[in-house]
Amino acid sequence: MRILLNSHTFSPNIGGIETMSLILAEHFMRAGHEVKVVTQTLDDSKAPYPYPVLRQPDRKSLIEAVRWSEVVFHNNISLQTAWPLAFVRRPWVIVHQTWIRQVDGSIARQDKIKRFLLRFAHQIAISQAIADDVKGCRVLIGNCYNSSLFRKLPDVTRDRDLVFVGRLVSDKGVDLAIGAVAELRERGIETNLTIIGGGEEREALERQAAELGIQDRVRFTGPMQGEPLVAEINRHRIMVVPSRWKEPFGIVALEGIACGCAVVGSEGG
Repeated sequence: MRILLNSHTFSPNIGGIETMSLILAEHFMRAGHEVKVVTQTLDDSKAPYPYPVLRQPDRKSLIEAVRWSEVVFHNNISLQTAWPLAFVRRPWVIVHQTWIRQVDGSIARQDKIKRFLLRFAHQIAISQAIADDVKGCRVLIGNCYNSSLFRKLPDVTRDRDLVFVGRLVSDKGVDLAIGAVAELRERGIETNLTIIGGGEEREALERQAAELGIQDRVRFTGPMQGEPLVAEINRHRIMVVPSRWKEPFGIVALEGIACGCAVVGSEGG
């Protein structure tokens, strides 16, 4: 089967959707299918992939890719790449990786369009919370993780306490984790926190740690991937997922558990 996998954001970007798109493409190929990936993410490195990756394709290239396909697969619905299906009919599969609404919970015009179009697609939700939100989605398949990479490393000493892995943006609640370290110190409990990831709020978070007087207890590593990331997670006892928004799934929690961490997360989602 020829599968056109649409992933609005893709490698080399780092995140849950990017991870799942890589895993899906790999396993579709292992199952004997042909795969092409369509994405809006550019890659200056020109890194090779075992399948074609069309980055920001023009209209002609996108229509040709849909014509080539036997199934159009959206890892999250994207209006930017869905429109050719109005002219070239193909079976359409959408995996809902996140909410079809704005961060504040409101439903904008583009969200209403997406929700209307769902009636023309086969839908899969990654969690019951997502299935309940989009309505009409009866197929539930939870996300997975890369089990060949994320694992316990018996030779790594678990000598640190808390670890956060993710983008340094307000939705992820990293400031709550930093505040918790300060509050624990006030209660006479000394602990430490490693923050793995990059993002627009790093400077503000570093400033927060300094203002709370716990800069010696909070360590920023920047983004990490592959074996160095796995080794770093293995150094910790507890992974924290202090998200302010309702997490649709949170693959990082699976990765933390696989590396031997207990996981403490927010209740929503």
